[in-house]
Amino acid sequence: MNLISKRLTAPAALALVLFATGPAALAAPAPESFAPLAEKVTPAVVNISSVHHPKAGATADLPPDIPPGSPFEFFFRQFGGQNARPREVMGLGSGFIIDPDGYVVTNNHVIDEASGIKVTLPDGKQYDAKVIGADPQTDLAVLKIDAKRKLPYLEWGDSDALKVGDWIIAVGDPFGLGGSVTAGIVSARSRDIHAGPFDDFIQVDASINQGNSGGPTFDMNGRVVGINTAIATPNGGSVGIGFAIPSNLARPIIQQLREGGKVQRGWLGVQVQEVTPELASALGLSEPKGALVSDVVPQSPAEKAKLKQGDVILTFDGRDVKEMRDLPRIVADTPANKSVELGIWRNGHEVKQAVTIARQDKRAQELAQGETPETPSADNSNAESVDSGTLGTTLSSLNDDARQRYQIADDVKGVVITGVEPGGVAAEQGLREGDVIVSVNQQDVSSPAEVEKLAKSAKDQKKDALLLLVNRGGNQLFVGLNLSQA
Repeated sequence: MNLISKRLTAPAALALVLFATGPAALAAPAPESFAPLAEKVTPAVVNISSVHHPKAGATADLPPDIPPGSPFEFFFRQFGGQNARPREVMGLGSGFIIDPDGYVVTNNHVIDEASGIKVTLPDGKQYDAKVIGADPQTDLAVLKIDAKRKLPYLEWGDSDALKVGDWIIAVGDPFGLGGSVTAGIVSARSRDIHAGPFDDFIQVDASINQGNSGGPTFDMNGRVVGINTAIATPNGGSVGIGFAIPSNLARPIIQQLREGGKVQRGWLGVQVQEVTPELASALGLSEPKGALVSDVVPQSPAEKAKLKQGDVILTFDGRDVKEMRDLPRIVADTPANKSVELGIWRNGHEVKQAVTIARQDKRAQELAQGETPETPSADNSNAESVDSGTLGTTLSSLNDDARQRYQIADDVKGVVITGVEPGGVAAEQGLREGDVIVSVNQQDVSSPAEVEKLAKSAKDQKKDALLLLVNRGGNQLFVGLNLSQA
């Protein structure tokens, strides 16, 4: 069964499905009642409704009684649909008040590109809302309403203090039904659901559904420890796998949005990848840790500080980089123009390197995504091909035919893989036909014979692993090959 991650904004309409359930045994006794906690927090949890206008050129929606693909659809499109204006789309979500003056937190996807936003309080009073700021990268937004009175509000909790198995409650407006409270436990921490560069979700099993987006998750003290954002589901409904943005990640973002309307982030200018056990062995690290630099962005702080491909960033400004995804969050939290010290694993030992962090602006984004300047391609008219028994591949020189066949850019240098032996060392690590080996153990290569010579030498020296830098579709990544299997 394939699970999909689904944002929780609800449509205005609701189809109810009732399920009969038998008695269920709890693994541990629940609190005697969640009622006192619910009474304490629900007055500050709100409903958010938004109006979205279809973009220019959109066609009108089919009426619900006309089946798609039927002759009636053709009739509607011909005689009614072309002149009918597309209907407004209503979205429903949740949010919560963090200040008595009417500042409201929700998800960015609840209000993104909305032409009108209204906030409804639990007492039924409704107010027009203004967007103070939004951050798509973390899917957070801050709204402001003017209720002309002091409003109940919520306090932030410490999400780092949560442990797997701790009780939590979620409050929101699923399917637009109205304020709803569900209870559950923390199922997992630090989930990466590939929603963005700063994924660090809390997984909860409290029932949350469409319309819960932007609603809070509380600890047993009634403090906000998470913001409900997505669910994993095979059918669009809750199956007990929900994801909340941790309060400790959200809180500084919300503060910046509230004060300045946008988020200022630090920028280092490297592309990084995970250090696998094979890569750790090839690099001489005692254990898989840190963030491996697979590319350095031109004109970036990293290039100015002379960081190199193959460096492993172990510490940043005194903070350990335990795994690759720690680094983007730590860098983003660093103020621009601050000089920090990096602990880097390079050529078998740790070195210290100072770098001055820049601001992540539009230019920084463009540089990070920019193309490498073209350089004249080498003359590889005398093609060479080698069957590498060490790697379990067929290797060929990069000539015009190979570049055209595998769509390899002229500025890419190295040796192209033209065949992969099933079950071989290369196949085990996902190498495939069309990959270009740029370097072996951080030595640039230009011929198949060089690759095989370096690989065989490493194996003869009883080295556990071989470090390859591979260009795949214009992107560079390191691959560690386990030589004990060769």
